[in-house]
Amino acid sequence: MATSTKGYRITASTGIHKGDREYQQDQIELLSHPRVNGCMLGVVADGMGGRSGGRKASDQVMMTARQLFERYSPDHDDPPSVLKQILMEAHLVIKLTAISSEQEPHSTLAAFLINPNGECYWIHAGDSRIYHYHSNKLVKRTMDHSYVQTLVDRGELTEEEANVHPQSNILMGCLGAEEDPPGDIHFIEELRPGDTLLACSDGVWHYFSPAELGSVLSSLSPREATEFLIEKARSRAHGGGDNLSLVIVKVEPLGG
Repeated sequence: MATSTKGYRITASTGIHKGDREYQQDQIELLSHPRVNGCMLGVVADGMGGRSGGRKASDQVMMTARQLFERYSPDHDDPPSVLKQILMEAHLVIKLTAISSEQEPHSTLAAFLINPNGECYWIHAGDSRIYHYHSNKLVKRTMDHSYVQTLVDRGELTEEEANVHPQSNILMGCLGAEEDPPGDIHFIEELRPGDTLLACSDGVWHYFSPAELGSVLSSLSPREATEFLIEKARSRAHGGGDNLSLVIVKVEPLGG
């Protein structure tokens, strides 16, 4: 996907792979606004809970995101409110699904909304991540709502130790749980040429350092980077890999 606006162009790509799991419970979307050029929404949802429970949960996230983004007006609506609405409505629908089924469906959420003027807002819950790079340098990333992240925050684990910790899959916040999900919002005043956004599930980020991701994202096109990261994560998983999903959006100078 490519779109140009305000002196730069945006190129983008999505990728999804089942990994070594029997079922695909991740879901991704990269939506262009139906009426407003240069406005887009990227969403990653990593579903959990039984064979079909996780897929039902991530389906609900995508359905909610599509419906609310379709109604979104960049001129009149408040982006953080819309992102929080996606989070809470999907959370409630997932909880209702749980009542009518045997499974316990849950899902993560990582979503970013880009306005035509280059403003970007993101929200996340769980351990799906969003990274913002400028060239190959990490500007900011989301912090996981997970047990090991709380240990890192307290200085009891390093990032590297957290990655291989036996309880690294325990989430402290997600959609569909008893408690309302955390919804951390971040604001980027203006995306500029050289900026890249990566949203991905833990099946991807688990296998790369921030420096490796920066190097790949800055040197390859979104399509090439998507294929490379999936292939490399698959080989590093040695047959034990999770579902993988990612959305890459790259801001490039016109004529670049």
